[in-house]
Amino acid sequence: MVTEQSWRRVGRDGGLPLFRVAGIPVLLAPSWWLGSAAIVVLYAPMVERLVPGLSGTASVLLAATLAVLLGLSVLAHELGHSLVALRLGMPVRRLRLFLLGGVSEMMRTPDNPRHEGLIAAGGPVVSTLLAGAFALGASAIPYRDAVWLLIAQTAFANAAVAVFNLLPGLPLDGGRILRAGVWAVTGRRATGTKAAVFGGGLVAALLVVWAVMALLDGAEDRWLVFGVCLVTAWVVVAGARGELTAERRRTWPEGLTLSQLMHPVLQLPAESPVSGALTASAGRGVVLVRADGVAAGLLDRGMAERLATTSPHAPAEQAAVPIRPETVLLENETGDELAERVMGTPAWEYLVVDLEGRPSGVLRREDLKAALDRG
Repeated sequence: MVTEQSWRRVGRDGGLPLFRVAGIPVLLAPSWWLGSAAIVVLYAPMVERLVPGLSGTASVLLAATLAVLLGLSVLAHELGHSLVALRLGMPVRRLRLFLLGGVSEMMRTPDNPRHEGLIAAGGPVVSTLLAGAFALGASAIPYRDAVWLLIAQTAFANAAVAVFNLLPGLPLDGGRILRAGVWAVTGRRATGTKAAVFGGGLVAALLVVWAVMALLDGAEDRWLVFGVCLVTAWVVVAGARGELTAERRRTWPEGLTLSQLMHPVLQLPAESPVSGALTASAGRGVVLVRADGVAAGLLDRGMAERLATTSPHAPAEQAAVPIRPETVLLENETGDELAERVMGTPAWEYLVVDLEGRPSGVLRREDLKAALDRG
């Protein structure tokens, strides 16, 4: 259940909360307003030229309507991704609309290439269907008036979104489809990511070439095309680099085992003096156990040091961090899923247990991050 407080926190993190679709929060980033204002400013004069006799106010209203329709089209595109993900059993954190489009934020990455490809294809499929529907609507209007122009422009925009997103480079949908294909062939997601990141670099380079050609062409809208192409190229490069960094952080180094990273673990009574528990924790993890045998949590060194300065004889349990299911690892776990789970869980220390559930060590987040960076 999402409380009002958590809903406000989601809004602060990503923009203005609008509503929910299939349980997914939809947020509007501040940059969306900037993009919509640009559409109105640039599109209104075009409407006046294409539809003679239309008043300035009507042109602005038509341009604003187009901005809203484009926003709804992007929302539908992202819902295509999100609903496929939900269908495949993958939770979606939220959906955000911003300056150059939108993003569906998954709670975790797909664990097989088929899911990756299906989720990536969901958005372009929706945009293609919308383009076809609006094109049919425009063809049914006998006169090329303001309404026809609005519908035709929305059809063109959806077609452009579908085609552009299918270009084979991350972070575009086509890049994710390419990654899924390479992943399926090689058996390694990291190899697919590298191929799709290279594709993203090519897409960005082509956008820069297009921007330069627009300037040399001397068309009336050359500066608009130049600016849009350069901004989009920057977004593609930044997104591709982000995907590569994320892949490195979730790829388990070959030959590395969990036992090589974890620290020894010590069990102490939860009522032990915090100063003594702090001394015993040097180079080790400490599980604090209550008299009834139930673990009170892992000793947090930072909390313990602060508590020890004022109350050295206070129970160590006061400096314990509860042990949650997501912070417990099996000692025989290895692989990319473990790395992704650890790096995606907000904790600095994880309890490692054997197959019978007995503590066998502690993994510290900083140690795993260092190993992934080296790998």
